[in-house]
Amino acid sequence: MSTNPIPPLHLYSVPRDPQATPEAPPARERPRTAWTADQLMAAEFPEPKWAVPGILAEGVSLLAGPPKVGKSWLSLGLGLSVAAGGKAFDSVPVKGGPVLYLALEDTPRRLQTRMGKLLSGQKAPAGLTLVTECPPFPQGGSDAIAGWLDRNPDARMVVVDVFAKMRGQAPQGVSAYDADYVAVGYAKRIADHYGIAVVLVHHVRKMASEDFLTEVSGTNGIAGAADATLVLKRARGQADGILHVTGRDVNEAEYALSFQEASGAWHLLDGPASDHTVGDTRAAILRYVRANPGAKPKDIAEALPQAGADTVRRTCSRMAEDGQLTKDGSGRYYPDTETRTQGTPEVSQLSDCPVDPSDLQERPGQQEWELSHLSDSGEGSSQ
Repeated sequence: MSTNPIPPLHLYSVPRDPQATPEAPPARERPRTAWTADQLMAAEFPEPKWAVPGILAEGVSLLAGPPKVGKSWLSLGLGLSVAAGGKAFDSVPVKGGPVLYLALEDTPRRLQTRMGKLLSGQKAPAGLTLVTECPPFPQGGSDAIAGWLDRNPDARMVVVDVFAKMRGQAPQGVSAYDADYVAVGYAKRIADHYGIAVVLVHHVRKMASEDFLTEVSGTNGIAGAADATLVLKRARGQADGILHVTGRDVNEAEYALSFQEASGAWHLLDGPASDHTVGDTRAAILRYVRANPGAKPKDIAEALPQAGADTVRRTCSRMAEDGQLTKDGSGRYYPDTETRTQGTPEVSQLSDCPVDPSDLQERPGQQEWELSHLSDSGEGSSQ
């Protein structure tokens, strides 16, 4: 009798089309990790592949948030959208492709119920593979995921819900930081080798912080090893949540989201997140000043007669004190200091943050990892 405590691996039990002719997975070259300076400057690199343009690029992304905030609804909804080639958050077009979703805290019945709400009568995409059991990364999980990716060379994304179920035991004799870094490193090896997005669903600390990166549970090694960090936080005002995003290949941004109770879907709200986390009067003033930088309270009041001139004047003054607007010496209001002094910058249509094309063109250096066990994994490996 086997003494291996790891449960049976089900990544290989997904039925195949009996008429399909088995094909050998395409050979993958090990990524080059060393150049002379002139070689590196002369090299041409492909643009990063996006699972969700502007939000989820290839590489490891942490999706963190407090319990019951809706992380699983969000990640499953993204998995369905990417597998079907639809619109993420009901507004961002995505390119379709196979998705592996490790729902390690769910039962098949719960997944079926959840997907039924999200699909709302639409046909379920065959490109989404759902798995409820998988061994930790260091105990066969990496090989299992790599085997699935070998059999699905057009895969777009892997979701691990939750990361704690896959990280495995910390190596003996290492610091907590190093243990966290190594744990995320397993996912990063897979993401870098196959050029896909790997999303690790994770938790945040109980204590809130002004810097959302410090809210990620664990040491800084977790966020440090990841390519991007996304933190879903509850919001006040019109939004049900704010998705804070930062990373190596994504512009730092905040997205206001609305949770649709009937369908379980998260929707992206129009405009900057700040418009949806303040009261209605402040939000209306922000929208007007953003469209008309340099406006005076009188101009704003004429455009917002329902607010009243006195209310607009007092609100503008308080917004300037709170840093939501800036005011010049002549009493004119601007959405920010840069607009007041330099004019309106080019902004991203998705994030409403200044566009920095270099963020989408340059790739940081990657740490060298041993990849042989990823490319050589076979279907019979199920330790």
